Parts: sequence; structure tokens; C-alpha cells
Amino acid sequence: MVQERTLPTFNPATTHITKEEGLRLYEDMVLGRLFEDKCAEMYYRGKMFGFVHLYNGQEAVCSGVVQSMRPGEDYVCSTYRDHVHALSAGVPAKEVMAELFGKATGCSKGRGGSMHMFSAKHRLLGGYAFVAEGIPVAAGAAFQSKYRREVLGDKNADQVTACFFGDGAANNGQFFETLNMAALWKLPILFVVENNKWAIGMSHERATSQPEIYKKASVFNMVGVEVDGMDVLAVRAVAQEAVARARAGEGPTLIEALTYRFRGHSLADPDEMRSKAEKEFWFARDPIKKLAAYLLEQNLADEGEIKAIDCKIQDVIDEAVKFAESSPEPDPSELYRFVFAEDE
Repeated sequence: MVQERTLPTFNPATTHITKEEGLRLYEDMVLGRLFEDKCAEMYYRGKMFGFVHLYNGQEAVCSGVVQSMRPGEDYVCSTYRDHVHALSAGVPAKEVMAELFGKATGCSKGRGGSMHMFSAKHRLLGGYAFVAEGIPVAAGAAFQSKYRREVLGDKNADQVTACFFGDGAANNGQFFETLNMAALWKLPILFVVENNKWAIGMSHERATSQPEIYKKASVFNMVGVEVDGMDVLAVRAVAQEAVARARAGEGPTLIEALTYRFRGHSLADPDEMRSKAEKEFWFARDPIKKLAAYLLEQNLADEGEIKAIDCKIQDVIDEAVKFAESSPEPDPSELYRFVFAEDE
């Protein structure tokens, strides 16, 4: 097992969270976890095809960032591990599940599948199969917000963009080029590195000359922050500050969230590269259990409320599967639709 980095400490007493906010974060994370568990079941039952990359374990990063923004107004850009980003952005679970089933009712009309979730309505800029491919796309969204506000005079154009990507993408040219432009133009964007230690089967420490990715922000004169990506309250606190800076016109932030995926790289991965000791170290830091314990300790929720959310979300997932199974396949006559931009 590679030596673990010392995780940043966070004192929850330094942040304020209401009961409503705490339960919303918990519900959002549970939705992501149970949805991905159901995806695994459906995949192994032959309901899904191709590569399916699950997000189990990393929920605190997505929920902490997206719930600190304005879902449905601000922009979210994802990777091939995009199901949970879509859910947090507000895309209904039934539309995400239908997309995974390749059905016409999916958020990408059955054309995208697991790695290409998209929803203009929910400001989800897409999932991207190629490493780092979404980074310049996200910068483009951030640029148009700034341009509309400062050049076209649209005072309502204060949207912020969150760009998620993995540690492997931080070694890609698009990462460096885009961060440079974002810093020069002070774009309203959060670059969120979900450092789960492994780029498929390559250990992060073996692949980069500077494992502490957040420090790379300094060469762009950009704010760089390291955060415990297994603590949703810590991520939320960092994200709130970054969003406020971006919305105020103070430019981008590079956030490195130290996290861990509880499953293999994809459902086709036997997950034999990682040691048992490493997995156990991170399994013990389950972000959902951590938040539930905090809510109970602070009397922000009781056992009944926690259980009610679990049951509610399970019903949502079950309904999503029923919807996906009963939805129609894309009509062959529409094979060439949606290749180019067009009116519905």
C-alpha cells in the first residue's frame, strides 16, 4: 500500500448548517449511493451494456460542491463517472436510469449511455469519455457567463461552472492550458479534482512528479485548496468560498478533494490492483455514515428521519428501474437525429 497522504482536518464547528441543509446533503448522497448500487445489479443482469463506471464512495465531493451552487442555474461538467453528478444537478433518477438502459426517455435520448449524460434543462454540460475532455468545455461555459455579464451587460449572468475530473486528468495538457486561460480571464469556474488515488490501474503517486495537485494552482496565480473528500461538510465549506469568489468576479479555484472509489474502475474491473489494507482504510471513512453520525450527534435529525430518507430514496430507485424497463427503444427512423444541433 502506498503511503497515504495526511488528510486535511476540518472542524465542523467552524461552519453553520441547518437541519434542512443537512438532510438535503444526506438525501443527495444516499440517492447517489443507492442509484449506483442498483446500476451494478442491473449491469450484471444484462440490462446495461458497455463500460459503466460507478461513483460509490465519492458522493461527498459531488454533493458538497453542487449543493453549494444553484442547481438548474449554475453549470456542472462531468467525466465518464457521471451518473451521480447528473443526479445532484437535478436530472431525475428515472431519466438517468433510462439513459443507462439506452431508452428514448433517457436524458440523452438513449444516445449517450453511461458515459455521456447530458441535460440542457439542468445545466449539465455532459459526461465525457476521454480524460480531461470536459475541462475546456467547462471553461467555455464559464467564459460565456462572464462575456454576457461584462460585454453584453446582462446583470443576471452570474452563473458559476463546476468542472469535475480525476487525478489522471491533471497530467493532461488540457488541464494546464485551460487553467492558464481561466486564470488570465478570471473565469467563474471551480476546477474540482476528485483524487481517488487511481487512474484506472495507475497509482497517482507513480504518474505525477507533484502528487499534491492543488499546489499546481500556484503557477497560475490561482487559489488552490486541499480538502478531505470523504467529509461532505468540509467539501461544502470549501465550495461555498470558491463559489462566492467566482460569482464576485474574483476568478477560478482549484479544489483537490482526496477521496476513494469503493468499487473497481468500472464494472468490468476485477479490482485486483488495490490492496485490502488500502481499501479498508478508506471504507472506514464512508462519507454517508459520517454525515449521518454528525446529524444524529448534533440533534439535527433522529434515527427515524434518517431511515425515512433511506426508504424514500429506495422507492425512487425502484420507480426509476420500472420507468426504464417500460420505456421505448429509440426509433430506428431517428438514427441520424441529434447528430447536429436542431430544433425539437
